[in-house]
Amino acid sequence: MTKKINCIILDDEPFAVKLIADYASKISRLNVLYSDSDVFKAIEVLNTESVDLIFIDIQMPQLTGIELMQMFNQKYNFIITSAYPQYALEAFQFHVIDYLLKPITFNRFYQSVEKFIRWQETFQTTEKAGDDFLFVKADRKHYKIALNDILYIEGLRDYIRIHTNDEKIMALENMKDILEKLPNQFIRIHRSYIIPKDKIKVIDGNQILMKSGNALPIGETYRKLVSEWLV
Repeated sequence: MTKKINCIILDDEPFAVKLIADYASKISRLNVLYSDSDVFKAIEVLNTESVDLIFIDIQMPQLTGIELMQMFNQKYNFIITSAYPQYALEAFQFHVIDYLLKPITFNRFYQSVEKFIRWQETFQTTEKAGDDFLFVKADRKHYKIALNDILYIEGLRDYIRIHTNDEKIMALENMKDILEKLPNQFIRIHRSYIIPKDKIKVIDGNQILMKSGNALPIGETYRKLVSEWLV
């Protein structure tokens, strides 16, 4: 089954929200999680749901589209919906897939979604390629990390830190999403730690000693998962 694209529609004009939501309903790949004008409610959704794409207006009263992109640029993909072409240059500093000028036709909207799907398939196919590499976004760049080089992954609130043989890479990602991109050779042992199974040296009670020498705790919630894996 083809994975749905979870999206948010954010615009201060009720008519624009309704129009874009109507367009989205005609494309089976899109799953609209939120469509309205309240930026802070949209942020709540972003913090609790897995969102792939945000349709966003530039001029909004609570936070501008530019300000919201500054907050979440490393984690989300945006399609701008605006009546003002002069913001295009500034907007494309961020991870903007397309810039739709109002009034927006369905044909133009559809082309924009198709553009995102092509981009997503290109990158996520590579991200989930299996046994060799992982791509993560950090500092507005895509880093290609050999899975075999990963010592462990550490969760730090809205960020993760990927510890490798040579460096530590900070990425604006959450533990749930990064685990979904990893093959089965990785296991989550704690709300703050994901490890590669082949780099475990010793499991001693509620602690795992890695071949690298790092000692990592097993969280209470994950003890059953670790025990089932050992069977």
